[in-house]
Amino acid sequence: MSLKIIFTWWNKQTFGTFLKTLFTGKFVGKDKFGNKYYKNKNDQRWVVYSNNIEATKITSDWYMWMHHTIDKIPDKTIEKKYHWQKDHEENKTGTKQRHQPVKIKKDNIRKKYDTWK
Repeated sequence: MSLKIIFTWWNKQTFGTFLKTLFTGKFVGKDKFGNKYYKNKNDQRWVVYSNNIEATKITSDWYMWMHHTIDKIPDKTIEKKYHWQKDHEENKTGTKQRHQPVKIKKDNIRKKYDTWK
């Protein structure tokens, strides 16, 4: 155990979560991002993130399991249900990979009407 766990909460898990996982946690599964999922005998469910704590790293199947929407543990081989579905990605807001809409210049805008003079 490193000192980062004791003094910081943004590195994988807090010290309290570490102790809870150590003493009462039962390992349930792991997703493709390396996040590990646990539960205890009271059916409390939690995740230990592989890197920095970011809630958007949880896929939709594991999210439903975490929030007791489904009880079945998600499969490791997740098939796409439709051809238009994309793979899950974490939220990229604030990074260089963020979404940037195409900028439209004023000269390229064509009005559908003539302004009244």
